[in-house]
Amino acid sequence: MKKFFSVADVGNLDSIVKEALELKANPHVNETLGKYKTLGLVFLNPSLRTRLSTQKAATNLGMTVMVMNMDKDGWALETQDGVIMDGTTVEHIREAAAVMGEYCDILGLRSFPSLKDKEADYNEDLFNKFIKFCGVPVISLESATRHPLQSLTDLITITEYKKTVKPKVVLAWAPHVKALPQAVPNSFSEWMCKAQAENLIEFTIAQPAGYELSEDFTEGATITSNLEEALANADFVYVKNWSSYKEYGEVYPVNENWMMDNAKLKLTNDARIMHCLPVRRDLELSSEILDGPNSLVIKEASNRVWAAQVVLKRILENLK
Repeated sequence: MKKFFSVADVGNLDSIVKEALELKANPHVNETLGKYKTLGLVFLNPSLRTRLSTQKAATNLGMTVMVMNMDKDGWALETQDGVIMDGTTVEHIREAAAVMGEYCDILGLRSFPSLKDKEADYNEDLFNKFIKFCGVPVISLESATRHPLQSLTDLITITEYKKTVKPKVVLAWAPHVKALPQAVPNSFSEWMCKAQAENLIEFTIAQPAGYELSEDFTEGATITSNLEEALANADFVYVKNWSSYKEYGEVYPVNENWMMDNAKLKLTNDARIMHCLPVRRDLELSSEILDGPNSLVIKEASNRVWAAQVVLKRILENLK
């Protein structure tokens, strides 16, 4: 593995999930693999689980970790070429990324979308330039369009807790107080569609009209605007809010009750409930579910370590 940006950077899904679960059973089996190697984690936006889990995973592999909070501690970056830098930007991404690549053997980058310019966000200009100029393998810690470490974690969690060979997995839209990116649902859909193609799951997306995701991420999924229909016989329900893709960043009023609660849980096959966190209680997801026996959100968050560790392991093996 030379980079980790999407499901396209992974081969067989069953193989990487099994490898991650083996690492979970024996976290320090490769504790010298990363000796004398440095992981740089670059954050342009806030992070809790991604930051801590990736640091722990790197430590389990014997790596040194350096963290840079560019939104607080770094210079304002210019990403466009041919610009006379006489404004608010102080350092060009060409120099910043290149210098980070000199200090680190692997880099992780986290940057959220603007939700104002669909073309600019979905071109992934920042990530692509960072990869181009740093000269070392890059791991996405979430970008404008994807969150692959979260999605790998989700597949690990589904595999670990499934009770049937081919469970039904539902991605269910949920309410929120503001416009959120499509990165997590895009990525989850992309990974679940591939898992479905590999005959590992059955995948359904439920969202209100107007909240359809880009077809680039949903090929093969069953898509419905009827939540109750989607929940029938579901084994896992992944709850997440996102704003409109078509009318980019817009939030449409939804009159129906889309929050997952125990009443809706009864429509499922006693489904386990998932969410990437942070979650707004009793808005996105009911407290009765979060505090109940069907919630997997904490176990899911715990598995973030093994997703990061298997990715770092594969990249480190490629460096040798």
